[in-house]
Amino acid sequence: MTATDDRNEGMAGRRILGVFAHPDDPEFFAGGAFAKWAADGADITFVIATSGDKGSADPAMTHERLAEIREREEREAAAALGVRDVVFLRYRDGELFPTLELRRDITRMIRMKKPDVVVTLDPTRWFGTRGINHPDHRAIGAATLEAVFPTARDRLNFIEHERDEGLEPHKVGAVYIAGAVEPTLSIDVTEAVERQIASLRAHKTQISDMDKMAENIRQRSLDPNSPPEYPRRIERFHVINMR
Repeated sequence: MTATDDRNEGMAGRRILGVFAHPDDPEFFAGGAFAKWAADGADITFVIATSGDKGSADPAMTHERLAEIREREEREAAAALGVRDVVFLRYRDGELFPTLELRRDITRMIRMKKPDVVVTLDPTRWFGTRGINHPDHRAIGAATLEAVFPTARDRLNFIEHERDEGLEPHKVGAVYIAGAVEPTLSIDVTEAVERQIASLRAHKTQISDMDKMAENIRQRSLDPNSPPEYPRRIERFHVINMR
């Protein structure tokens, strides 16, 4: 059963770290929530593992040029949501695995940014009725959960973070898993969904029909339990409370 978050305190004053595989993932999977939280006063950083350097059918496109374009698109999209910072780890698109190297890099960002909340993707979602989940999505979810617990918490994991950079261990308060197989919380994003759509318009290399995208987002987020005369938009998460 999915509970609905109707509380008004939102994420005011909290630090939020969104960890995703590709440019456009934060906006598609949780753009409404990020826009709402930013408006509430949260300090949000995105960590993007790849620069999306494979996502083009243009025969004249190169990896390097596409990565540059997609990083620029993501920065524009994040700004439209109210996100303060975007960090690219620059792993190769389509080649992401939950390796120790990736876990170390995410752990470093957790220790650096000290988030109250981490948002990432569901590593257990392999497919649905309309398609197969990108393997990079599963990889970033697995690596992020492993970074949150126990790695970032325990000082002797990647001790070089403390020794070389002065980064102390950090215990995350909660993890919000977007695109979850079993969501436990619905967040009202009615007032934020148009900002989500505006942010997605930055991803011109990935979205050929902007009007169709906007309609899909509005329909996908519609709460089936809301009355037709007062439609409500929601985004769903599986929440893990770590404290």
